[in-house]
Amino acid sequence: MNRSSHLERLQTEAFDLCIIGGGASGAGCALDAALRGLKVVLIEKTDFAAETSSKSTKLIHGGVRYLEQAFKKLDFSQLRQVRHGLEERYIVLHNAPHLAHPLALITPVFSWIEGLYFTIGLKLYGWFASGKDTLPPSRWLSKKETLQIIPTLSDQLHSAVLYYDGQLNDARYALALVQSAAEAGAVVVNHVEVLDFEHNAAGKLSSLTAIDHCTGTRLRVRARQFLNCTGPAADKIRQMANPDQAPRIRPSKGVHAILPGAVLSSAAALLIPKTPDGRVVFAIPFEGRLLLGTTDEEVPDSEQEAILESEELAYLLETLQPYIQAPLHADQVRAGFGGYRPLVGKSAPAVHNDALYIGRKTQSLLRDHEVEYDAQTGLLSLLGGKWTTYRLMARDAVDAACQLLGVDAECRTEDHLLIGAAGYHEGLAEVLQAEFGLDAAISRHFAQQYGGQAKKVAILCKETTGFAQRLHPDYPYLCGELVYGARFEMACTLRDALARRLRLEIIDWDATQAVLEKAAQLLGVELGWSVEKQMQEIVHYRTLIAQFKIHATGR
Repeated sequence: MNRSSHLERLQTEAFDLCIIGGGASGAGCALDAALRGLKVVLIEKTDFAAETSSKSTKLIHGGVRYLEQAFKKLDFSQLRQVRHGLEERYIVLHNAPHLAHPLALITPVFSWIEGLYFTIGLKLYGWFASGKDTLPPSRWLSKKETLQIIPTLSDQLHSAVLYYDGQLNDARYALALVQSAAEAGAVVVNHVEVLDFEHNAAGKLSSLTAIDHCTGTRLRVRARQFLNCTGPAADKIRQMANPDQAPRIRPSKGVHAILPGAVLSSAAALLIPKTPDGRVVFAIPFEGRLLLGTTDEEVPDSEQEAILESEELAYLLETLQPYIQAPLHADQVRAGFGGYRPLVGKSAPAVHNDALYIGRKTQSLLRDHEVEYDAQTGLLSLLGGKWTTYRLMARDAVDAACQLLGVDAECRTEDHLLIGAAGYHEGLAEVLQAEFGLDAAISRHFAQQYGGQAKKVAILCKETTGFAQRLHPDYPYLCGELVYGARFEMACTLRDALARRLRLEIIDWDATQAVLEKAAQLLGVELGWSVEKQMQEIVHYRTLIAQFKIHATGR
């Protein structure tokens, strides 16, 4: 993924399909379309997965809450959502096993009636899974068994129900989709923002103008078909193409707090089934820390970055406290982040032309998706959805694009292994440790972060003594990984590197601030930054994290 060569192609070639938005859905569409033989370009205004797709709960699941609501409200659309999610769970785990893996989840209960209720529900949940699924079945645990798995749980619990779902490194998974799309022939460029569309004589979109935020250069992208995959920002693109379009997206904010891993002291996760707003909250091990979330609050404006606020942190800690022996307090928080869900509202009667409407209509604000076609401009928009079903979303959207382009090509993503999957195996960490002399923690990190590409990273880290040093003493990230991210993964800013290529920002704000100078120097040499540019990156990022900390904890 050499950015300069991709930029050159973007400016000199015409494309079958231009995809706007480089999150999970846009990256999934780029891979799907490229594998079908379309000439594809993907542009993203900041970084790949910079928004919603890197700020999820890191779960691959069908949605236990949807199943419960389906039976309580006799809502079969909820059941469809569960079925689709559990069918796709197997595919997400299989196609990138270094980035996604099975996760044990414990649901504590405080009476035998609750235990029976959740046992039956989670048995039903398991029955919806794919026939290829190899995750263990759910089972009811005694109090003793439960405390053996999570010894920090409250002694007041009666028992618990154990079940399995999937966990993923969301930002790295999205990047693997982008890399795989590029490998299949797609042009992919981050930090390119759409400014306006150009229309032909018939009123259809023919090209767009954009700006490269890395250089300030104006760009023009020509394509036969345009596909809007911008998630919570979908209405902005829809109305840029056609101001008469009615809004469709009702964004919902969800936040997460990061606590020390010792709060649970377990490789298993915790599902909290009862909260004041009717959601479930998860406490999940991630990168050595504990990820606690999420919330659900409708917001009128999703233009500003979603961040963890002090009252939201208090809510999450209060929700977890009854299940944990030790007292929880805000000073334990190491980091936090927020994101916007792109929930789809009902379509207005005047929005669509009856001559051609592609996709499924959503009659309630589920995490379902819809492919919308604007007959006036020809714009396709992929609306709604969630991480687990990104591949189904992409399949439906690219089916629609192929129909409009007159292309007869089937989806080929179901069994397409992503970058890093080939060459990955459970013993890879031990192989890396023996071959490159890396310690165990770094070897595990390399195997899980890069999969079959890990040896390439390890070789780069051996180029100089400086590259082989830890970026921060508390974490298994090496300095050479920043160089690798800039050279091969299109990392263009400090935040690209530290928040998404590595996950340091979302797990430890203090550690991130501590490595800014070192990281800026490494990236500066690789990307040709001036000293002034390095300082701008450092000051901007340090100020941003300071704001995050003040909003969350007042410190």
